Amino acid sequence: MRIAYLHSGSIPSVYANGVHVMRMCDALADAGHDVRLYALRGEMTTDDVHAYYGTRNRFPVRTFPMPRLPLLGPWLRAWRVRRAVRRDGAPDAVYGRDLRALVAAGGLAPSVYETHLLWDSRLERAVERLLLRSRSLRGVVFVSQTLADDYMRAFPVFRASDGPVRITASDCADPPPPGPATELPGRPGALRIGYVGHLYPGRGTDIILALADRIPEADFHVVGGTEADLEHWRQRADQPHLYFHGHRPPAGLPPYYRAFDIVLAPYQQRVACAQGIGDISRWVSPMKLFEYMSHGLPVVASDLPVLREVMTDGVNCLLVPPDDIGGWERAIRLLAADPDLRAALGATARDQLLTTYTWRHRVDRVLAPFAGPRPAPGPLARPGKR
Repeated sequence: MRIAYLHSGSIPSVYANGVHVMRMCDALADAGHDVRLYALRGEMTTDDVHAYYGTRNRFPVRTFPMPRLPLLGPWLRAWRVRRAVRRDGAPDAVYGRDLRALVAAGGLAPSVYETHLLWDSRLERAVERLLLRSRSLRGVVFVSQTLADDYMRAFPVFRASDGPVRITASDCADPPPPGPATELPGRPGALRIGYVGHLYPGRGTDIILALADRIPEADFHVVGGTEADLEHWRQRADQPHLYFHGHRPPAGLPPYYRAFDIVLAPYQQRVACAQGIGDISRWVSPMKLFEYMSHGLPVVASDLPVLREVMTDGVNCLLVPPDDIGGWERAIRLLAADPDLRAALGATARDQLLTTYTWRHRVDRVLAPFAGPRPAPGPLARPGKR
């Protein structure tokens, strides 16, 4: 099947949404599909986008700049994406996270829309309603069940018998490639506690600093963050056993995972998304958790309802109330004193990932709406009609 993947974010970038999209396209290619990615052209550049992300397949990646026109710019770019998709040959399916480009591509082929949050912007909600009325739309993919439930309440179209198919599919990870662990700075024999991800508000960086104060015998390693966020936190961290490694290309992360003894996911009650805006704590499906699981690492994570869709305390992780510093310390000390528990949690998590949460599993799930008979694509329905 020829698939056009439409993404509103930039490729390459330092953001997790870029990793998600490149991993999805890679898995689509693994499944035998002819996939092309149409994304935003950002400021970051790299000589080889596939080497940067560590993708196995060299699928085409086309990027389009955002015109500097308020309100109109995103729509101009969306129509340029539509023209490019048509020039590249009629696709069998359109898939993506780009609201406006999906609307513009209506009628080219059956489509599936993927969403990771419920928009609070009235403008984005209006565009989304337009997309949900499209006769080309086959299904909507939600990154968590909580998000799917919230969409059901927010949009009556999902309660209609002829509404789009609803699919819940969390983030995922691939089994890691073999290789060595990176040489980390620190003390020989010290427990290595790791965190990989951004340092936005609500990601728990202050929790990590507090834990470094409480557990001075362990070394703490933070991988990720923009230059601005790194500068902010480095000014507040004076512990000699806390190391900020900065952003690393996604392809360069496995050696860090291999070097860690315990990993943290200290999400707070409010979690910012890309560029530190918004709040996705109710719906978040962190890729870092699945990357941790793929490496068989013992995880200490925040006990948020949405994370319990995947994580189970004492089975594949230890869960701690987000702001309970004492609880975080006790969980880490418990794992530090019990290598067998660390191994058991990590092994269970890895087995669950391999059987349920690989990108290939996800691809098979989200493409289900394309499996049935293909209806003739049509224009957008008139307001008030499906």
